[in-house]
Amino acid sequence: MVLETKRLVLRELVQEDFDDVCKLLQDPVVMYAYEGAFNEREVQEWLDKQFRRYANDGFGLWGVVEKSSGVLIGQCGVTLQEFDGKQVPEVGYLFRKEFWHRGYATEAAAACKEYAFEKLGFDKVYSIIRDTNIASQNVALRNGMKKEAVFVKHYRNVDMPHFVYCVLKNE
Repeated sequence: MVLETKRLVLRELVQEDFDDVCKLLQDPVVMYAYEGAFNEREVQEWLDKQFRRYANDGFGLWGVVEKSSGVLIGQCGVTLQEFDGKQVPEVGYLFRKEFWHRGYATEAAAACKEYAFEKLGFDKVYSIIRDTNIASQNVALRNGMKKEAVFVKHYRNVDMPHFVYCVLKNE
């Protein structure tokens, strides 16, 4: 276990989570901001990327487990992302649609923000969110972040405007 909140446990993902991660990353509704669901190879590549992050950075996107059911309901964590020519710490989150609108993303994101400040020693934390992803933008706002910039990411052969949200440690 990496983090615990009132209703959630955040832990490193393991290979045995593959089927549960597929439920998340292969759902076209959940993955609309990424231009569609992942195939099995892309899910494995995504998992492998998390394993490398744990090994190289000591943090990454963690599995989010609902305490009451023991079910892996999504992912949330801290990663290093490219913005404005440098690597910045980002709180990212993605949840299975049957667990939307229960406050889980906000609860997990707030815990990850605090972890980034208190355990990882960052003074500033970001969330980088596609312009069409209103729900994730609202989570960033509830996490005390303010919109700081807009830029375009090129992903899956699509130019995608993204909003950059940010919060300082002492805000």
